[in-house]
Amino acid sequence: MYRERRATLRGAVLWASVSDGGAGRVLPDGCLDLLFSSRSGLLVAGPDRSAYLTASAPGERWLGLRLPPGTGPAVFGVPADELRDRRVPLDAFWGRAATEVAERLGDRPTGAALEAVVAARLAAAGGPDPLGGRVAALLAAGATVTATAAEVGLGPRALHRRSQALFGYGPKTLARILRMRRALALARTGVGLAEVAARSGYADQAHLTRDVRELAGVPPAALLRR
Repeated sequence: MYRERRATLRGAVLWASVSDGGAGRVLPDGCLDLLFSSRSGLLVAGPDRSAYLTASAPGERWLGLRLPPGTGPAVFGVPADELRDRRVPLDAFWGRAATEVAERLGDRPTGAALEAVVAARLAAAGGPDPLGGRVAALLAAGATVTATAAEVGLGPRALHRRSQALFGYGPKTLARILRMRRALALARTGVGLAEVAARSGYADQAHLTRDVRELAGVPPAALLRR
């Protein structure tokens, strides 16, 4: 059981699931999540470079707030690359404050309660770095890394350094991940993979298949069947 909806925080997504005990596959997206598990409590999910394979106990309840790319560091107080490919207890960053949040949320937190926690942290931090949203939007729209750097007024090295801190990896990796997600979204509308590849900026269908397999662990046809 999995469901998701738009959060009130711009660009964020609230999701909830109850595990059936089977394995799951979470595709990389350049985002950080604030998670609540009925078994493990409050966690932070860092940005993944490839698919993250989940293994939850039957009946384990999950609630998550997926933050827009570039927003997580302002919320959690650490650069995104320190969380790359990791799932970390929230108290590793917030200490006593995490315990207080957990006590306030209880054992059945609501999506609104998670959003309130994040909103308060963002307000205290003065909001997310605006560069994150600009870079992610340009790359998601298919802009090249070179064009993105020019648009935001940074050199290649500076953009790479800032991207590591904001997204967990450099702009080329983020661009690949966002292109894959754009291609899969198009394919789910019924467009054939050859046309998806052409419209999403791949050289051909073989290039699309190879890239998706490297990032997701399985070819696009397998993801679409699921």
